[in-house]
Amino acid sequence: MTVTNKELGLEIAKRVEGYIQKDQLSQEDVDTILKESEANYNENVNPGWLPYREIMSTDPMFSEWSQREGEFFSDVKGTEFIDCLGGFGIFLAGHKNTEIMKTVHAQLDRYPQHSQDLVNPLQGYFSHLMGLITPGDLQAVWPTNGGTEATEAAIKLSKLATGGKWFISTVNAYHGLSTGALSLIGNADYRSPFTPNIQQVQHVKYGDAEQMENAIVNLQSVGEKVAAVILEPIQGEGGIIIPPAGYLKKVREICDKYGVAMICDEIQTGLGRTGALWRTEAEGIVPDILLFGKAIGGGCMPLTGIIARPWMVTEALVENPTLVSMPTFGGNPLAMSAGIASIRYILENDIPQLVKEKGEYFLKKLNEIQKKYPEMLKEVRGTGLMIGLVLPDMDIMHDFCKEMFSRKVMTSATMNDVTVARIEPCASISYESIDKVCEVIEESIQALMK
Repeated sequence: MTVTNKELGLEIAKRVEGYIQKDQLSQEDVDTILKESEANYNENVNPGWLPYREIMSTDPMFSEWSQREGEFFSDVKGTEFIDCLGGFGIFLAGHKNTEIMKTVHAQLDRYPQHSQDLVNPLQGYFSHLMGLITPGDLQAVWPTNGGTEATEAAIKLSKLATGGKWFISTVNAYHGLSTGALSLIGNADYRSPFTPNIQQVQHVKYGDAEQMENAIVNLQSVGEKVAAVILEPIQGEGGIIIPPAGYLKKVREICDKYGVAMICDEIQTGLGRTGALWRTEAEGIVPDILLFGKAIGGGCMPLTGIIARPWMVTEALVENPTLVSMPTFGGNPLAMSAGIASIRYILENDIPQLVKEKGEYFLKKLNEIQKKYPEMLKEVRGTGLMIGLVLPDMDIMHDFCKEMFSRKVMTSATMNDVTVARIEPCASISYESIDKVCEVIEESIQALMK
């Protein structure tokens, strides 16, 4: 017989609602939250999570609780930090963007969720806007909730549209952790515990178009049809890797030559993060499927998806519109309102240009620091506000993040290259905060050298 404790559950739920609704936590509230959070994570989340946090933080129980509009957030104790982790890119429009949240609040009061089979006007408007702001003739949109869902939709759509079964991905790529997406990422640590994944996947060196073409030719020569190539215009979790000039154009030509769909994962690079609205647009190409996410939710709603060219909408999809992707919450009114407001905010404030200017300022200062401490800061790379700091090894990188954390700046390593610390602040970060972050980076390097 299953035993539950509904009375205790009700008491805790009411108490936590009270914390959420309070303007200011008392010291007793803070102490209770920290104590119970530790127990909750160890018992109900994962006992490895807090030790994992200790790797890059001087306080494993650090708990984000509130945000101030822009680049700042606070913990439950009220200590304020500059955020250079940026939720892996979701806070492009800043924390607690009041312009975007105003629209989401209005939609919450109108109707927060949809009834599935009915027409959702906001999904139609959002999809139309995405068609207007993406490169070329990208047009058909499937909204999803997380990046890995978007990857799964892209896998299915490219199979359906091309009739192919094989995929070419790249080493150090990151496209999500669900079974299909996991097959495409280029990191053994995540793939190996779950093999065999999708078997029809080959990985080639990122930035090497010749390897890409050879893989396609070899497969086709033995009768295997390739459905798609998938790559990031800049590898984010791979360590902020910018490919050689002309690489994406060459891959586009290869895909056209052999009848292979080109999927570009712009979940992290899109919407202005690199100093252009889309990195593919800056590279002068139009993919057959573009993945979007992170910044499109305005930092307040989960929203991702794919947008595809018209030729990919096959007769089978017209006959069964649910065939590729139909998540329960995909295209929900709250997410759509956040997406529409984010697009308006990004266009109206010319976020790509703002990011370009601040990124150039940031990179100039960081390169000056690198020249002073080349043995510790091996390299600075990136574009816009998607920047990687390359440290000598994993342990030094972890210590570097701890030093940064102790000085109230939050950053972390990229997932597939743990020698790289990411700098991905919001577009609205002030020049004063940029100067402060650079000061903290230099102080942290000096502390490590001692």
